[in-house]
Amino acid sequence: MTDHPFRFGAVAGHATDAGAWTGLARRAESLGYSTLLVPDTLGTLSPFVAAAVAATATTTLRVGTFVLSAANRTPEAVAWETATLHALTDGRFELGLGAGRPDAERDAAALGVGYGTPGQRIERVARTIEAVKDVRVLVAASGTRLLKLAAQKADTVALGLPPHYTEDQVAAKLDELYELAGDRFHDLELSMNLAAAGAEPPSWLNVPAGGTGVLLGTADEMADTLRRRRDRLGVSYVSVNAQYLDEFAPVVERLTGT
Repeated sequence: MTDHPFRFGAVAGHATDAGAWTGLARRAESLGYSTLLVPDTLGTLSPFVAAAVAATATTTLRVGTFVLSAANRTPEAVAWETATLHALTDGRFELGLGAGRPDAERDAAALGVGYGTPGQRIERVARTIEAVKDVRVLVAASGTRLLKLAAQKADTVALGLPPHYTEDQVAAKLDELYELAGDRFHDLELSMNLAAAGAEPPSWLNVPAGGTGVLLGTADEMADTLRRRRDRLGVSYVSVNAQYLDEFAPVVERLTGT
């Protein structure tokens, strides 16, 4: 059981132009989403720039990265960008960090930076957390070494698990985090991302029944599922693919702040 209230984020990284991007940010804000989160890939918008533009177009919406690949920037560069956004958004910026998704090595090569070993990238995440100040930090983690770092240093831990993972598999990973975090566990905000949500499963996503990365049903059914998961797993911060912004909005309305 957790004392953390529900909050919700929308994950987006594409827009045809500035009007479409700022319109998405304002729409997310009007629907009650807490955050607009931008991925860090060469196939999506530059996360710091996109976050800044979204913040300028809104008044209460928080903006963040989901998540920066550790290899792409030095800790000092991230700290500089973070301090600027923290100041210019009146504290509405949240920094999300990770050691690199499975295909992030190609982006690093295209940027002309060394990708490094898993241990080197985890060490860079650690140094980045030490370099930034006064900003809420999310660490996306699944392996033991990064979970340990997140348990020690993060404000929010996003479970970087495949969408087909069942609740039992998620619970096992959280048991590991619990052992690593010790007394700090109950202070951690736990987060999971939804690849899809709504009444029907998307045709493009092949996730078996029971996979926690896809949430199906009516608004009441989805809300009940998330309440049950929070009671069992402690997950209170849920992000969703912005493609489902409107479909998921009734759940956001029902649960935010409860």
